[in-house]
Amino acid sequence: MSTQTRRSSFSSSTSSSLAKRHASSSSTDNVGKATAVAPHLAKKRAPLGDITNQKNATQKGSRNSIPSSTLAPFSNKIAKVKKVPPASNSSAGFSGKTLPASLNAKSSTGGACKVISIPRRDENVSIAAAVSVPCCMDVSPSKSDDFSISLDESMSTCDSFKSPEIEYIDSNEITAIDSINKKTLSNLYISDHVETAENMCIRDAVADMETDDKIVNVDDNYQDPQLCATIACDIYKHLRASEMKKRPSTDFMERIQKDINASMRAILVDWLVEVAEEYRLVPDTLYLTVNYIDRFLSGNVMNRQRLQLLGVACMMIAAKYEEICAPQVEEFCYITDNTYFRDEVLEMESTVLNYLKFEMTAPTAKCFLRRFVRAAQGINEVPSMQLECLANYIAELSLLEYSMLCYAPSLVAASAIFLAKYILVPSKRPWNSTLQHYTLYEPVDLSDCVKDLHRLCCGNHNSTLPAIREKYSQHKYKFVAKKYCPPSIPGEFFQNPGS
Repeated sequence: MSTQTRRSSFSSSTSSSLAKRHASSSSTDNVGKATAVAPHLAKKRAPLGDITNQKNATQKGSRNSIPSSTLAPFSNKIAKVKKVPPASNSSAGFSGKTLPASLNAKSSTGGACKVISIPRRDENVSIAAAVSVPCCMDVSPSKSDDFSISLDESMSTCDSFKSPEIEYIDSNEITAIDSINKKTLSNLYISDHVETAENMCIRDAVADMETDDKIVNVDDNYQDPQLCATIACDIYKHLRASEMKKRPSTDFMERIQKDINASMRAILVDWLVEVAEEYRLVPDTLYLTVNYIDRFLSGNVMNRQRLQLLGVACMMIAAKYEEICAPQVEEFCYITDNTYFRDEVLEMESTVLNYLKFEMTAPTAKCFLRRFVRAAQGINEVPSMQLECLANYIAELSLLEYSMLCYAPSLVAASAIFLAKYILVPSKRPWNSTLQHYTLYEPVDLSDCVKDLHRLCCGNHNSTLPAIREKYSQHKYKFVAKKYCPPSIPGEFFQNPGS
């Protein structure tokens, strides 16, 4: 049976319960139904400034398209609690929905409260009589705008579709279930590789890891498939081995190019940053574009009139490789003010692909930044967005500099983390054992690269190429480009902690 057939039958089965709802909830359903048309409109390509190729856009559109009435398909099977008028202002009334025991709300006075349980489908539904005694609950509700919570708010869309047979449990059983989950996750290893105590420690076992400077295990999340926790180490070992094979030459401007120089390359990259922001391309597309440009210039003479053509052709290749919906070739002609025709862009694309031998996969600094940022977060449960944005800002500044090609992408990423941590907390040593373990770099290895990045970061305010600075001066990047950069870095920070 198709998805559309299931959804139509599903909506018809809940029509009886929708008719009994309050007028306010029906108006909410109308809003939810109105938003269901949005995914059809998303198929049309938007104008230049509104193009979005973010992966989250598709997910958001599909989530918004589900009406609020379908968030709890089995709500019509739940017995309603008999309404009792409140005895005083302290006992707030709920909005006509039964409150599950797993979403208990705190009351201002103490007392006893009966647990309302929802049995499985094959059991009779028990009706719990409401009591006027104020109850003392354990957990505060997830939404407490007006001291009311409904069953629709307590469940996600995925839960309502996946498991109509649910059962709420007491808080006393949570400890036992948590211990079972921890034991299961600790034994969940696909390979035979066993982590030793010398180079890995579990987050829950040690409370003062950062103070003792022990190594934090950043691959302990086996529930998120995108983190690839079981094979993450193997992936980054492969990236470290292959980054040397896909690097451009470090002296092609002096050895190969006659008509262009490092300043023209910086102007081109600065313009490509603006193009990537205009089309809202993912960061990997920008890094791959610069990699393709430098690798092509390492073996081909290019005149300045065709340098921009090379830039748009490389960005089109990178967008086809990375983006869900890459811009069309006509749009790349448009952003060059129609300086180049469609056939010229396609011909340059073919030339670049053939020279690179269609080896489009290349480790960039952005690949390593994802890993190193997780290591830099350490045991912090709440990730630091400022640290991530600041490290990305520093790494993108390195794209402008031709002289930074002498550093490997992994070294640039590790140095960006070092400098970002120093800028945020100048009084604390930026490097620790966890970063050294996952980056495979000691502080002394980062010294030259960190100093070059520090020079770029301090001098960027007076630069004539403002695209990256303006990009990271926005609110969504936490204004990290406006942060104060200390004029110097203490030399002892580049020494090993044990020395």
